[in-house]
Amino acid sequence: MEHHAGTALLTDAAPILGFALFFVLLFRKFGLGATLGYLVAGAMVGPQVLGIVGDAEDKMGIAELGIALLLFIVGLELSPSRLWRMRSDIFGFGFLQVILCGLVITAIIGVSTRFSWAAALALGLPLALSSTAQVLPMLQSAGRLRTPVGERAFSTLLFQDLSIVPLITIVAAMSRNPADAGGPPGWQLGLYTLLAVGGLVLVGRYLLRPLFRLIGNLGEREMFIFAGLFVVIAASALMHALGLSIALGAFVAGVMLADSPYRHQIEADVEPFRSILIGLFFVAVGMSLDLGAIAERPVFVAGMAAALIASKTLVITLLARAFHMPWRRAFATGLLLSQGGEFGFVLFAQAQQAMLIENSAASLFGAVVTLSMATTPFLMMATRRLRTEPEAAAREMEGPQQDGASAIIVGYGRFGQTVAQMLLGQGLTVTLIDRDVEMIETAGTFGMKVYYGDGTRLEILRQAGAHDAQLICFCIDGDPLDAEMLHGVRNAFPDATLFVRVYDRRSIMRIRGAPIEGAVREVFESAIVMARRAMAAVGVDESEIEKTDADYRDRDAQRLKIQKETGDIRAARDRMFTHATVAAARRGEEE
Repeated sequence: MEHHAGTALLTDAAPILGFALFFVLLFRKFGLGATLGYLVAGAMVGPQVLGIVGDAEDKMGIAELGIALLLFIVGLELSPSRLWRMRSDIFGFGFLQVILCGLVITAIIGVSTRFSWAAALALGLPLALSSTAQVLPMLQSAGRLRTPVGERAFSTLLFQDLSIVPLITIVAAMSRNPADAGGPPGWQLGLYTLLAVGGLVLVGRYLLRPLFRLIGNLGEREMFIFAGLFVVIAASALMHALGLSIALGAFVAGVMLADSPYRHQIEADVEPFRSILIGLFFVAVGMSLDLGAIAERPVFVAGMAAALIASKTLVITLLARAFHMPWRRAFATGLLLSQGGEFGFVLFAQAQQAMLIENSAASLFGAVVTLSMATTPFLMMATRRLRTEPEAAAREMEGPQQDGASAIIVGYGRFGQTVAQMLLGQGLTVTLIDRDVEMIETAGTFGMKVYYGDGTRLEILRQAGAHDAQLICFCIDGDPLDAEMLHGVRNAFPDATLFVRVYDRRSIMRIRGAPIEGAVREVFESAIVMARRAMAAVGVDESEIEKTDADYRDRDAQRLKIQKETGDIRAARDRMFTHATVAAARRGEEE
């Protein structure tokens, strides 16, 4: 039996992954996003088209862990300081957007269908949410994430992510499921929620941080992955045992680690699992779509998708104008957020479990979300001229303020500390990354926030905001860098200027050909400073000191150039100052 189950898993996994790979690549190529690719792949392999794979419900149970991981990562992003800095857009504009769009769409559904008000609300509120998975990559690829439109859209999406938990709670409160009705009363459920959240916060402060500190000291990367997955699953299991939302447990687990120095490392390690399981979730949604119900009512699906896009665009545009955005930017924000989002599928499933809607309704409105997502890239292209501000007005507008790091410093030892102090003194926003746990804790006592992580890994740099950084400075002790790694960083983050601290000239030879702005030997300048002061102390004239300094630098640069070209550390030894070369130079001067 176990052998049969294992074989069935392999048999199902191959077509699921193959179809998902094909359709995601295809949809990505045409700018339609990965989510649509997963949905179409699921529909194709599912029982209603090719029938290659069945039992969508079984796969949905596994894939729900992906939703928990997604909310865990959302929680990791929401440090208290970040929430406070963006409070106006997040809790002002974002809150009003969800409420107003949700009520308007609920009214449209209530008027145009025979659904009860509870069912209309269970469908309307999820449709107020937009697609983070689609909008953010669009903004990043177009380089518009730091524009006023991008910042407002990002803040709104952030609140929408935050609103998932209360929306799940609202759906649960309206449940008609006898199993839910037989559960604890509402006040007791609320008490359980408060106690569980409080318990998770205490566990995070007094158990999880010491655990991750221990793992960091051991230097075991695999243990970070195990620990991250354990935190998500344990928190979700606790909530499930109390009859609460597993998404709430995962979200709280993320928030309680958001301000820890291990956030970037945890996020980078959990991200691949989240991506795979989220993809499986959307494949399972595609498999479970009732294509027959959709085929019977194509006009309803198209009309509801058009109503969704039009109503959200209008509401968000008017709301943005009320928040003093110029009308072109307001319209662009409305169009950008006009589609339904991936969390709609999650909430539709919750509503179906609560017996508020039937499977056919979940499939119909899942198709509405899918169609609305497909239209966004085309709407943005079609309205480009209308949304683009006149050139003169664009010149007069003040540029957006930096929200992420202007510089990322990898390595916060004695070298990195000086670099950080100089950049901070100039007013640049700096993100610090290091792997030395003791140093991180010591830096905290001086008011410096240093994140734990291996800054030579692209995923760690990506989580730290390298896509938006102007500078990436590798100030790592020792000799861990090579040209291949630096080429990878340049390819991944082409807008960032790279600087490297190197141990000695051998280190420079190892990174020859690397796309860096500069390499600084860690003791080169300090040694020259000491030599200059030593010469002055024994009475050498300042002009002679300057001449010797310039001569040494010139000889060293010539020697280093030849060494890099030949790969031979012993090359150009005649360019060094030695007893023999100095004596020969003096004899030449005397002659």
